[in-house]
Amino acid sequence: MAATWDMIDRYVVISTDTHAGADLYDYKEYLPARLHDDFDAWAKTYISPFDDLIIATAKRNWDHELRMSEMDADGVAAEVLLPNTVPPFFPTSPNITISLPRTREEFEHRWAGVQAHNRWQVDFCSLAPDRRRGLIQIFPNDIELALEEIRWGAQQRCFGGVLLPAVSPGDPNVAPLFHTRYEPIWALCTELDLTLVQHAGAGSPVMPMDQPASNAVLVTEMALWAQRTVSHLILAGVFERHPTLRFVPTEQGTMWLQNQMMLLDVMVPSMKTEAGNRTYGMFGGSSIDELTMAPSEYAKRNCYLASELTPFEKSMVDYMGADHIMWGSDYPHEEGFAPHSKLAIRWALHDQPEANCRKILGGNAGRLYRFDLDTLAPIAAKIGPTVAEVATPLGDTGYVAPPAFGYRPFEGGLALKRLAPARV
Repeated sequence: MAATWDMIDRYVVISTDTHAGADLYDYKEYLPARLHDDFDAWAKTYISPFDDLIIATAKRNWDHELRMSEMDADGVAAEVLLPNTVPPFFPTSPNITISLPRTREEFEHRWAGVQAHNRWQVDFCSLAPDRRRGLIQIFPNDIELALEEIRWGAQQRCFGGVLLPAVSPGDPNVAPLFHTRYEPIWALCTELDLTLVQHAGAGSPVMPMDQPASNAVLVTEMALWAQRTVSHLILAGVFERHPTLRFVPTEQGTMWLQNQMMLLDVMVPSMKTEAGNRTYGMFGGSSIDELTMAPSEYAKRNCYLASELTPFEKSMVDYMGADHIMWGSDYPHEEGFAPHSKLAIRWALHDQPEANCRKILGGNAGRLYRFDLDTLAPIAAKIGPTVAEVATPLGDTGYVAPPAFGYRPFEGGLALKRLAPARV
């Protein structure tokens, strides 16, 4: 009898934060024929601001064999895919993040682009069906179309969840995520047992691009806007009504959540009608009165944090519990850990018990994203980091990082960029 995933002497590692997508013109076949001319016109003028889509590192987004070989060398048995390349009709913008569609015409084109990416994911995941899970990407602009896409995606083997972008504050075209109009989405994800994922990057407000500090402010606040979603869902009673709904903030760090919940735990009780507090009571309402748990209790029950973990986040394992923390490599980004994920895992988790490591590195992701962990066990038995290896402190590697990456003692994704020639 084969050993189960939690009994082998190596860890099953599932990266809950990797990025993939088709090369630009390869999306065309996934679009309706009526949009092919529009696509050709758009593709001729689109200019990517991102190095990793221009130099040879771009191939890592869609080259199956290259990706598999680098995953094996990195000790990663499976991956959750988030978008990275440019879906059709994505706007060219001086901002590094893009708002949701603003007009119906823009929405219809970009929605077709998102659907093209979703259908590309089906084919890409089929090349490694046990080792890849995609996410059903949706826009919140049109609820009925989003529901149709979720139902379609749930019928495909390859999808492990739903990717929902954050909404910019004050967006005149799209309601904030605490709005009741989204109730059908929460209900359907619960019914279909699909994990809801939100990645950092979306949700930033429009920046005045005539100001020299705009992009600096945007990038340093990038995760902040998505981090608002947890409190929005709690205050709107979404987790009260849907106790089994799972929400995963991804690549947003982890330590912010505890501070956010400390504030809500203090404020929410005073906002309830039963508290009789005239000052704070005016900020409550029916959704607050209906909460039966402390905000932090909802977070610890319904939320799971997926991040490029560091040693500094040990307190969050204690706060959330090892069942609610997941590891990601951010492959193939330069700020990510690959090709040094084994070093990164030792660096972050060497002082965690084996049981915690098994959950954080793969067990939780297997449960949330529909991986068969025992099917992954033979792969991990060949490539995964050993239990003894992870338990060994990293020590002095001799690596001196550039200033932006000075917190980590290994090169990580900078090596992918450094070794990549110009793309031809």
